[in-house]
Amino acid sequence: MKSAVLVCAPDFFTVRDVKNPFMDVETPVDRALAREQWDALCAALHDCDVDTLQIQPVEDLEDMVFTANQTFVGYPGRKPFAVPSRMRHESREREVPYFVQWFANRGFEICDVDLGDEFLEGGGDLLWHPDGSRVWAGYGFRSSEGGVRRFAQAMEAKRIPVRPLQLVDERFYHLDTCFAPLTAQAALVYPGAFDEASLKKLSDAFPRLYQVSELEALTFVCNGIVANDCYITSHVYDGVRAALAREGLEPRIVDLSEFEKAGGSAFCMKMLVK
Repeated sequence: MKSAVLVCAPDFFTVRDVKNPFMDVETPVDRALAREQWDALCAALHDCDVDTLQIQPVEDLEDMVFTANQTFVGYPGRKPFAVPSRMRHESREREVPYFVQWFANRGFEICDVDLGDEFLEGGGDLLWHPDGSRVWAGYGFRSSEGGVRRFAQAMEAKRIPVRPLQLVDERFYHLDTCFAPLTAQAALVYPGAFDEASLKKLSDAFPRLYQVSELEALTFVCNGIVANDCYITSHVYDGVRAALAREGLEPRIVDLSEFEKAGGSAFCMKMLVK
């Protein structure tokens, strides 16, 4: 089955406030350039044999373009389901109902997790192992430890193991900024983003764990998209290029500089839905 991702056009994208260390309200977003870059990302996805489905952007929801965060979606091949997020920032929490409705309209089971006062930020912190055997769950800055715990309890009914990972560097506020599963056996990781116990979990799970430098991580090299035999990324370096080649992945470079002003890149801008 051909894979598909959910994307949202950047019609209202801007940096309005500071939600992470990359955001600076004094640095303007070039909306025309942002649209060109978003179009280029969609074109790269199509070139890598991935369909793009769109959700309508909503005025005043400037971060809606980052479609990885509002839900967690079941692994392709399973009965389709979506778990609504509880976002830490009010402006982003207002995005969630639009995504829930989008998935409900397309027959996805909506699995509401009782998060109480805890936080859970969807596909930004909840990453499927590439074989669908488990979910890696980051917490510490956006998703809370309690939110991950409640999510894990809810996933037990679906027999989906959840493996928590503690993030310790606020610059890497979501798991997808510092960890990129490439295959079931290999991943990119920035070690400085994790506590020692979490890094050991990853080392035990991935026979080939390619470490990237702080500089590489800060340019969002881990925030790429694995799409068939491609790795769509805004930046690539010699060591990462060699790692991708070893894993049979071709880097596809797409400039996403306008979106990086908001602390996100390629992976943040899509949600795998099938």
